[in-house]
Amino acid sequence: MEEPIDKAVLKGAMRAFRKRLKVTRLNDESRNVRGVFSGGKVSGVVAIRPPDRFPQEVWDELVRQGRLIQSGSLYELPEE
Repeated sequence: MEEPIDKAVLKGAMRAFRKRLKVTRLNDESRNVRGVFSGGKVSGVVAIRPPDRFPQEVWDELVRQGRLIQSGSLYELPEE
């Protein structure tokens, strides 16, 4: 039987995932700026590739727990 993944590792992976998602969205929004006085557009990014520094087993466990949704090779946060 496999050893369970440490809660601290799962927490760190979720933190890294949220940070990468936030940065990806901000990057996408910065490309949508039309002019100095426009508010830009809201990012349509909902799914990203998870950070490589965590093994696949960590992402699989987070999907199993319902904390992430897998869409092919991309992952997204569930609706809250």
